[in-house]
Amino acid sequence: MEAHTDAPLLDVQSLTCGYHRKTIVHDAAFQLDRGQFACIIGTNGCGKTTLLKTILGLLPPMGGSALIHGKSVASLSDAERARHIAYIPQAHTPPFPFSVADVVLMGRTPHIGRFSGLSHKDKRVAWDALCMLGIEHLAERTYTKLSGGQQQLVLIARALAQQPELIVMDEPTASLDFGNQQIVLSRMKELSNRGATVLMVTHDPGHAVYCADTVVVMKDGGVSCVGTPNEIITEERMEAIYQTPIHVADVDVDGTSRRVCIPL
Repeated sequence: MEAHTDAPLLDVQSLTCGYHRKTIVHDAAFQLDRGQFACIIGTNGCGKTTLLKTILGLLPPMGGSALIHGKSVASLSDAERARHIAYIPQAHTPPFPFSVADVVLMGRTPHIGRFSGLSHKDKRVAWDALCMLGIEHLAERTYTKLSGGQQQLVLIARALAQQPELIVMDEPTASLDFGNQQIVLSRMKELSNRGATVLMVTHDPGHAVYCADTVVVMKDGGVSCVGTPNEIITEERMEAIYQTPIHVADVDVDGTSRRVCIPL
């Protein structure tokens, strides 16, 4: 699959998905171009994770399609998908106490031949991923002994080592304390500024304001609207989505305007 077509990087077209013939998401549609950072927001149970799993190819679509550069994700082999899409879960505990370097090197698996070993290039790409996130000093540490925030940064490094076109994240800060949330989000924002394309599900609209240039709102099993954070994160929309009073304000932080959401 070539990356030079004029098609959007990700094109979700009337995508219907669910489990065991039960529809969870219907007619979802949005596009994502190279270098965009999009956040999917919505209430619990609205279908965010189901949509994400279908975009990842982990669930077959019940209707419509998710396309990468015009080609259906569902038609790709596991190896092809892994070369184009990286997934960062909420948390991950490997069955063995791997070193951080070994976990990041796992991201090179889609690029290694069946009977080939790790090349010098594979090791360099993995090291560059660690350096990009500023965690190269953790390379020889045991992954399972790291803090939650450090583990999440290692998973991001593994995704970068995969050299995907799209990074998909499902509430990557859900189990982290406030400080570690900010570390992970700031690193993802930096990567986006460098040209990474990111699709992230989050329960916190404040994350969308901080990181994203595009917000996808899910409501009642579908995509209700798509727009910029300033267009989407308003009191009227937030109260309609979350069914609770919310105050949205723009505050000045060191000369930069930042939008915040405060439940009342």
